[in-house]
Amino acid sequence: MGTFTKYSNGPVFGNKETGTVFDGYVWKDNGKYRMDFSWRPKKACAVTFSDDGINWSDPIITLEYDESTGWEDNLNRNCVIKVDGKYKMWYTGQAREHSYIGYAESDDGLTFKRILNEPVMISEYPWEGESVMNPCVMFENGKYRMWYSAGETYEPNVNAYAESDDGINWKKSRINPVFTNMRSNVFEQERVGGCQVIKTEDMGYLMFYIGYEDINTARICVAKSKNGIFGWERSSMNPIIEPTPDAWDKDATYKPTVIWNEDENKWMLWYNGRAGGDEYMGYAYYEQRNLFPEK
Repeated sequence: MGTFTKYSNGPVFGNKETGTVFDGYVWKDNGKYRMDFSWRPKKACAVTFSDDGINWSDPIITLEYDESTGWEDNLNRNCVIKVDGKYKMWYTGQAREHSYIGYAESDDGLTFKRILNEPVMISEYPWEGESVMNPCVMFENGKYRMWYSAGETYEPNVNAYAESDDGINWKKSRINPVFTNMRSNVFEQERVGGCQVIKTEDMGYLMFYIGYEDINTARICVAKSKNGIFGWERSSMNPIIEPTPDAWDKDATYKPTVIWNEDENKWMLWYNGRAGGDEYMGYAYYEQRNLFPEK
């Protein structure tokens, strides 16, 4: 059975100078790879660009933290999409041991402005705990579709789903949480978290997600669904990325972000890896289309 191959020269983005960079969101914009990411020492959301997905430009802060609002002492875990020429960002704001989801817009993709001083999503149900975070938003058939994580603030526990007509007012699914851990899988026996969902013609909706063996040990997995809401089927390849002993990602591999490269017929996957307290962005690839081989 095939598996993802990690880039052999260590992390592709982040070092001692940048400090921890994590939870990337990669997509193609104007012919370049764009990675929106969380920059922990700056408590901000930032962006970097690449021609090949391996060599990345110096980071630019796209949205700063704002302690005056009461819920944005730290900013992180964002996603950015472009709709009708406008860049739209959903991001996580954290304060007082809670996490919230906010919204901002930009004309150039570099300088974002908050549309509201309040979050567009808060935790409301017992299963959401203290936090909603890790928004992943898709614009499809005139609707905004969001997959998000919820639960504890340090690491969330489940993945959930919501829809919106305007990207600001969200209606959460009545069957939330739509994706929870499968305890029979050791690599996700503790919980699941931060995901990216993409739509494909041949495999339906794919959810690339974090599976936690314990609170400090994480691996990357994938599941598919016909509608992106229920009926999730896990891949027999799971986990598709895991820590490498004695390497820069020896303790945990977190938050996948994935692109299918049609020209080179391969999956491109970026993730944040951790050894001790440092987290940087890694890269891996898989040169087969099918992520769900026969068991």
